Amino acid sequence: MSKHSFKEWFATTRYWSFPVSTMPVIVTFAYLFGKGLVPSGAQPWAILVLALLGVVLLHSAGNLLSDWFDYRSGVDNEQAFAVPNLVFGHFKPKEYLTLSIILFAAGVAVGLGIVALSGVGVLIVGAVGVVLTVLYSFLKYHALGDLDIFIIFGILPVIGLAYAVTSSWCWDALVLSLPIGIITVSVLHANNTYDIPSDRAAGIKTFAMLLGERASSVLYRVYMVLPFLCVAAAVAAGWLPLLALICLLAALKALQNFKQAATYPTAGREAMKGLDFRSSQLQLQFSLLLAAGLFISHWL
Repeated sequence: MSKHSFKEWFATTRYWSFPVSTMPVIVTFAYLFGKGLVPSGAQPWAILVLALLGVVLLHSAGNLLSDWFDYRSGVDNEQAFAVPNLVFGHFKPKEYLTLSIILFAAGVAVGLGIVALSGVGVLIVGAVGVVLTVLYSFLKYHALGDLDIFIIFGILPVIGLAYAVTSSWCWDALVLSLPIGIITVSVLHANNTYDIPSDRAAGIKTFAMLLGERASSVLYRVYMVLPFLCVAAAVAAGWLPLLALICLLAALKALQNFKQAATYPTAGREAMKGLDFRSSQLQLQFSLLLAAGLFISHWL
């Protein structure tokens, strides 16, 4: 494993996708802070740092394991490759698997540290998250990957961090899960839509395949609109403060993604190319703005 540089190893984690795992943690903490539910002292902030580290480690481990599965199952190949490192022999499959196991172990260790600070409720959430991450490729191949990702990155971080910080189940925090989770699912959906021909050739069945390319491009556009409607509805219902609407500033990025996907009738599948990365960028912008609004609301 030493023949590769740190930069090369870091690239294998698909670090550009980290906003989908870190942003739910940050937004949830901002929500709790805005409602005055964050206890005084250093412990909740330590939990926040550990949670961010833990989700990045587990996310990285999951990405590596997913790439390993895709290569071993033939989903990634020379005709349709998403991970050229493995397809062209830049890395050995064993190296990917080994690093994935190491990162999983490190992530679990960080999670146990959070449990020691907060309680066994986090252990339950974390265990579910690890199991669903390990099962991701199997579920993806059977059209359940989108649901799996929504639970892993939309629901579990929200519930888990809220419990870790407050020592209670803050179910009202789930109001954050829908807008954040939808953007996260759009990352996977864009990638799966572009990969429909190669995935079909590999004999797997994703949710995008069930819908077809045209309907999937339409659904992606819906994903670019729904998060903003969810936040607006939550503000109107009194579930989120008025300042949460600051996230609407991210609508420009969503509109750019929307317009690209809308070129499908003329551009075909190429309209979806790169939208997984751009959706991750949207997650970063949307969530940071939403978190800022929630934090500021604490003093107003």
